[in-house]
Amino acid sequence: MAEPRRTPGPLGLGAALLHRFRRNPVSDAAARPETAEPHRSSPYERRTQRTLAAQGPLQTAIRRFHIPRTPLLWLAIFGPGLIAANAGNDAGGIATYAQAGASYGYSLLWVILIVTFSLAVVQEMCARMGAVTGKGLSDLIREQFGIRWTLGATVALFIANAGTAFSEFIGIAAAMDLFHVSRYIAVPVAAVVLWLIVVRGSYRAVERVFLVMTVAFFAYPISALLGHPDWLAVAKGTFVPTLRANPDYLKVLVALIGTTITPYMQVYVQSAVAEKGITPRDYPLERADVYVGTIFGNLISFFIIVATGATLFLHGAGVQINTADQAAKALQPLAGAGATVLFAIGLLGASLLAGAVLPLTTAYSVAEAFGFEKGVSMGFREAPVFMGIFTGLIGVGALVALIPGLPVFQVLLIIQVVNGLLLPVVLIAALRLTNDAELMGTYRNGRVFNAIAIATTVFVIALSTFLLLATLLQPLGIGFGS
Repeated sequence: MAEPRRTPGPLGLGAALLHRFRRNPVSDAAARPETAEPHRSSPYERRTQRTLAAQGPLQTAIRRFHIPRTPLLWLAIFGPGLIAANAGNDAGGIATYAQAGASYGYSLLWVILIVTFSLAVVQEMCARMGAVTGKGLSDLIREQFGIRWTLGATVALFIANAGTAFSEFIGIAAAMDLFHVSRYIAVPVAAVVLWLIVVRGSYRAVERVFLVMTVAFFAYPISALLGHPDWLAVAKGTFVPTLRANPDYLKVLVALIGTTITPYMQVYVQSAVAEKGITPRDYPLERADVYVGTIFGNLISFFIIVATGATLFLHGAGVQINTADQAAKALQPLAGAGATVLFAIGLLGASLLAGAVLPLTTAYSVAEAFGFEKGVSMGFREAPVFMGIFTGLIGVGALVALIPGLPVFQVLLIIQVVNGLLLPVVLIAALRLTNDAELMGTYRNGRVFNAIAIATTVFVIALSTFLLLATLLQPLGIGFGS
């Protein structure tokens, strides 16, 4: 099978300036050789590729997925997909899931089941683009859609990611407060450690550290078990959808979806797949990483709702949860100190992971948009803009988290608005790019997969628009319904 043709798009914003900072073609060719003699496909391979192109990746996932025969190969597949999905369970996400459980018990668990399929589809499209093209999402948006799309998406992503990154350091401070450690010690130490991990490490080393951080998420299933939930009621809430006309219920429902499918997750997974050097030949295992990561990440969301539904909803009705640490504190009299400690461990791990991934995602998107050198394996001399943006966001995020009396809730509302505006842009761009036959070749979306992806995009855009309007109108005293 011939690889899809990769054509450079318009540089824009001063071709001469950007050309200076574009990737070294020699190093690119060495990392991803495109001039080698093409592989001569056998009749069987050609027939298989025609079948794959006609069916699309969803229908052929099992046929193209080769099960690793050793534990080391199983470990080797985990990376961008697992990290991106778990970074979505950040401090703001944990607060949203805790509020859903505290306010409505298990009745919103069905949303997690449905959104798992939606997230898997969106993440898989972006990871596939990274493997086929060797480029990040902002790279492709610039080349295929021009500077206006690129500037709009990059500015919105920068604002949203910067604000969310600040909230992650606030989450670190809140988690350490639960362990009686001063935030004035915890936050600077965390910032320096995260900075050193990324700046001084290679991509492989950084990925391993991020994967270790995901271990902290196992605290939430244990915390849920300590709450002694009614598993029959949990199953009913998972498989029997319920809807209420209450506007607050609808806003929580939309917030669950909005916090599960966020723009930075798509940007990160595609950039990480491209930097890791994954090719179409390697992609079946990377698809497994995406799917396993999505399932694992949403299982954690599921157990957070179960933990708070089994305790705060049943025994503490009326508890208002605006932050993740409030949920942890509220658990103590109902489920014991152990549940609170576990919840705090999960919050710390989630905030550390997202506190590194969000600045990295922002650095990727800006560097890709303007053609600068990028990569975790590069230093300040090779990629000054990339490393400068990452360093700046880490430093400013840590400083903001130390400001006393910061209106965190209002900051998160603004971030929700920006994410609501950006998500449709990312999803539409991903759909258009994965349907480009010249760009994706036989790895473009098939008919069935395309139908699912379009339905997911329309559904997410409609709900994001609802949440956006509700958020904008709330300060004016205007709500949906009564």
